[in-house]
Amino acid sequence: MNETQVWGAERAENCANPDQHHCLSPPRLPQTERLCIEPHHVELCAAETPSPDAHHFGHCTPKCFITVYKGGQIPSGRSSPHHGEEGWHECTTRTTIRADNEVEAHREANNYKFGFRKWKGNVTEKPIEDRSESIKELYSDLSVVKPQKGSVVSIGNIVYVFLFGWWISFIYLLICPVMFLTFFGAPYGKVCLKMACYVMWPFGKSIEKACNVKAQNCEVGCQDKDSDGLARDKDTAPLLVSTPLPVQIPVPELPAKQMSKHWCRISTYIFLFLGYPFLAVVHILACVLSWLLVFTIPVAKMNARILTTVLLTAPEDIQIHTPGKTHGCETRVILCCYRAFNAYYYKYTVQGINIFALNLLPLVLITLIIGYTDRKHNYFSTQAKFATAITSIIPLSYYIGMGIASISAQCNFAVGAVVNATFGSITEMTFYITALLQGHRAATKCYEEIVKAALTGTLLGCILFIPGICMIIGGIKHQEQRFNSRSAGVSSALLFISIGGVFAPTLFSKTFGNLVCERCSNVTGNASGPFICRGCHYDMVGIFFQPLMYTISILLPAAYLIGLIFTLKTHSHIYDVHISDGHSHHVVHWSRWRALAVLIVATVLMACCADLCTENIEPILTHSSISQYFIGVTVLAMVPELPEIVNGILFALQNNISLSLEVGSCIAVQVCMIQIPLLILFNAFYDVGFVLVFSDIHLWASIFSVIVVNYIFMDGKCDYFQGTALVVVYLILLAMYFFAPSPQAC
Repeated sequence: MNETQVWGAERAENCANPDQHHCLSPPRLPQTERLCIEPHHVELCAAETPSPDAHHFGHCTPKCFITVYKGGQIPSGRSSPHHGEEGWHECTTRTTIRADNEVEAHREANNYKFGFRKWKGNVTEKPIEDRSESIKELYSDLSVVKPQKGSVVSIGNIVYVFLFGWWISFIYLLICPVMFLTFFGAPYGKVCLKMACYVMWPFGKSIEKACNVKAQNCEVGCQDKDSDGLARDKDTAPLLVSTPLPVQIPVPELPAKQMSKHWCRISTYIFLFLGYPFLAVVHILACVLSWLLVFTIPVAKMNARILTTVLLTAPEDIQIHTPGKTHGCETRVILCCYRAFNAYYYKYTVQGINIFALNLLPLVLITLIIGYTDRKHNYFSTQAKFATAITSIIPLSYYIGMGIASISAQCNFAVGAVVNATFGSITEMTFYITALLQGHRAATKCYEEIVKAALTGTLLGCILFIPGICMIIGGIKHQEQRFNSRSAGVSSALLFISIGGVFAPTLFSKTFGNLVCERCSNVTGNASGPFICRGCHYDMVGIFFQPLMYTISILLPAAYLIGLIFTLKTHSHIYDVHISDGHSHHVVHWSRWRALAVLIVATVLMACCADLCTENIEPILTHSSISQYFIGVTVLAMVPELPEIVNGILFALQNNISLSLEVGSCIAVQVCMIQIPLLILFNAFYDVGFVLVFSDIHLWASIFSVIVVNYIFMDGKCDYFQGTALVVVYLILLAMYFFAPSPQAC
């Protein structure tokens, strides 16, 4: 038996052993590693991170794959995908991503479908026990005493004293003598004195309630004592013991819950009438302010617990313990806070809704109230109304995106495609149509120019800024990231087609149109001297411009449909992704009907905010020293896309740069192939004067951007330097728009 046969027998023996994961390498391949994936070890075929760039393994037969490393070095431990080239033996290279349940699996699969809106957040409720410790702490009710690790003196806690602690404590000190002066309210005066000291610095201290039953309500001290006892018993226990016999222990019945006697006292009602209302206002104010600041939500939870529980407890039952002070098992912890600031609260959600989108929701109502009640601008300026209206679009765009993701994840492919095609561009379309209607009523072409600037700004932002900022952030964390160059090539090809189609009427008008100027003047006074002309444009009378525009509005959606068929049906292997779900029980945040209702309501509110935005933008356009081009390509174009930018950044942080790039490409393709043809169709039925002719600055900026991003996407890998190049190009174009003169129509 030769050396190769001996190695083959050892390899087969090792691969047959379920406890042996690594196959022996052949002597002739010292720079390779072989990993044997058995059927009983399915976890080796699953991805630990949702990055399609990393090689995730799924649906593999029990074969071995070879990892060939460059440079003759074998890295220790688990290597990143870009350190080597991996080849498979009888196993597919399909990307496998784990999902918690079937609905989340559908959402993940929809992210890799062309034309579907990319969504990062979960649409189902994830069990709290499956989350990390940092996330569990976000949802704590501040009633758990933890072992103190380090000092509670931190920058966030010190800031709390200056923002909240001193004035809340001052109110307690004002109410304290009032309670003592009533004589009957003296017990509550003592409580106010205690609470004044507590709210000034509550960190590490615990507010506890005295209990009547010692054995039943002992939760903190007794548990610690029992755990210590068990630890000592475990150290001295023998290693081999017999299985203990089950012994039935009688559990005494809990006594009937009786109404506390302090509700029958005069002092209680004196406090409720003279002290509690003022304290309620103070704690509600502190609760609202700390909740709106997001990162100080623990302060909001603490004030809510004090208001609803501590102040309604009998004064003799309230006990405040300082760190290190021993106490018995006859108390129950009501409140215990260790820090006022937590940087992870940007991940906090309520019913699946991100905390920032939830906090911005009241702004939508404020926008509608001040916008439609103060028509004559008696109380609020047009600038304030425009600022609130444009900011209100951000949370509404988030709710529309979550509604689309929820419905698509719970329905079949056809329904998801219809919902994405219908509501995917609703945010931008409502603004564009309301702006064109406003310009038609005002009989000015300025609004049309603003719409074209916003369209171009969306293209530039999605082609340059979104991929660039995602590459920078992802590259800083992961050094180098890989993406599916073939799928990116499909998006680049569609971008070339869409840009060519959108700007074809512009090139056609400049080639065959007649240049017409409003006025020309001779600065030299000589008839043969040069003339300076203003208000020049190309006259399309006598040429087939309208038929060309309608033809393009048909061809662009047809190309988009062909792209859908190509990527989703005939060549779906380009996005060769397999989503494996855990088949666990799931609870969706939004049901299908609830998500549909949210979509409809958010769309109506979006139309109202867009109407207020275009109604109050006129003074900004006429009296602003900034170019209207710059306002259109920045504020009006990128503010509605902020949720998409956040999604792309989150994908990049998880080493999923492919989806980050698809976020921008998908929006850019939809702008050219869906939104612009819809505007042409709308103009055909209701003539608002929209003509598909862009200025030269829009034409060359868009063409240059597509060429640059196509060059970046060629090699299938990126880093922060390439992202910086894209962002710098975007900033250069913004500087050009900033210094450019305003359109003649404005």
